[in-house]
Amino acid sequence: METNAILLGLIVLISSSSLAFSFEPSPLQDFCIADTNNSVRVNGMACKDPKLAQASDFSFGGLNIAGNTSNQVGSKVTPVSVAQIPGLNTLGVSMVRIDYAPWGINPPHTHPRATEILTVLEGTLHVGFVTSNPENRLISKILYEGDVFVFPIGLIHFQRNVGYGNAVAIAALSSQNPGVITIANAVFKSNPRISSDVLAKAFQIDKSIVDAIQSRN
Repeated sequence: METNAILLGLIVLISSSSLAFSFEPSPLQDFCIADTNNSVRVNGMACKDPKLAQASDFSFGGLNIAGNTSNQVGSKVTPVSVAQIPGLNTLGVSMVRIDYAPWGINPPHTHPRATEILTVLEGTLHVGFVTSNPENRLISKILYEGDVFVFPIGLIHFQRNVGYGNAVAIAALSSQNPGVITIANAVFKSNPRISSDVLAKAFQIDKSIVDAIQSRN
């Protein structure tokens, strides 16, 4: 019985360790300021000498400024990730401000390395995500000022302003470099292009429609 208890304990420990290391590991030092001039390639960015750390390595200004939503989708994402704050390197967190024109959208996309938690600061948003195969179930909700919604890591999600005024949201992400894959761009605007024959068969549409979409700027 004692041996079984020990084995069970080990299994639980290994399982929890696997879960803990599924995402970014805990830092082994106070901080690791990204050295963007270092040619060393690691899973993240090489560290600058911590003795050279300055407050500017840990700060960013401008999230109070509205983004320009004069574009085809009517939204603007202002990121605050390791590219903007080098001190975020290895810390496993970042954020964005998202501005929406009336009826503007943040198109369907995924973050391959992060879960996202979004808070509406202004306006009304229709948000949702799609579960993985085989269900492909849409889970969606209308959010109002002060409401919060979570998009699980890797799942396709979107937001749409369903009000007649501007909308603003702030989102936190569980990675200093969450990445973003906008579905339409990835499928129709890859470089080089995915064969239009492949896309026509995948979407069950005429090849001429694929060609027309791929030819757009």
